[in-house]
Amino acid sequence: MNKTLFPLVGIAAFAVPLALPAVASAHDAGGGTNYQATLDPVATNMVDGSGTATVTLSGNQATVSVTANQLLDSSPHAQHIHIKGSGECPKADAAHDHNGHKAISTTDGLPAYGKIGTSLTTRGDTSPNSALAVDRFPATGSFHYTRTMTVTPDVADAVRANNAVIVVHGIDYNHNGKYDSVLGASELDPKLPQEATAPAICGALNSMPTGGAGTGDGASQASSGGNDTDLVAIGLGAAAVAALAGTLILRRRNTEAQR
Repeated sequence: MNKTLFPLVGIAAFAVPLALPAVASAHDAGGGTNYQATLDPVATNMVDGSGTATVTLSGNQATVSVTANQLLDSSPHAQHIHIKGSGECPKADAAHDHNGHKAISTTDGLPAYGKIGTSLTTRGDTSPNSALAVDRFPATGSFHYTRTMTVTPDVADAVRANNAVIVVHGIDYNHNGKYDSVLGASELDPKLPQEATAPAICGALNSMPTGGAGTGDGASQASSGGNDTDLVAIGLGAAAVAALAGTLILRRRNTEAQR
């Protein structure tokens, strides 16, 4: 064999195996669609806190992460995915009089964020039945919560339609360091003070940009299947190199046989 053919043979032998795994990784990458929310203080409720939330949804499996800061410490904070409202957080004009104070209660906010679809508990049941399971929610002023759960089809559909809202509850309206009766009793459970169930921080979930997680990173997009066509082209190009090398080898052998 002519030594000048060795580089071509080497390239062909190396390029074809590389092309196939590249296409496979593009199809296998991922693991769900990502949605995110910025959690801002609910208007009128005297909250200084803030937070973020993400939901990774694959079928009806959801991995939910919530980070909250500067809420009332040493107190439970119920948190939920709300659905079937207008897909937004309540504005100041949603406030009503509660024991002589203007504030937004959970029911005041229902037209904006909708009913409870999923209770983001730390363990056990995640249905609306656990909406006030105060012993199974984060109980510190700043926390990071992550849990994977199965959500109902209507919750999954609402998230995909950008019509789901994350709400973290529990406020300290009068800043005295505890839930008390300054706003009267909760309309959800009269045994609880209104402060314990009123919405504190809230954010609408929206789909994250394709590409890197929240960054639109083109390199990340390519590695996660952003452009299968290019990867296929690479595979076809490698196959063409292999065919060319084979043709050159065959011609060389025919020439030598004729001598």
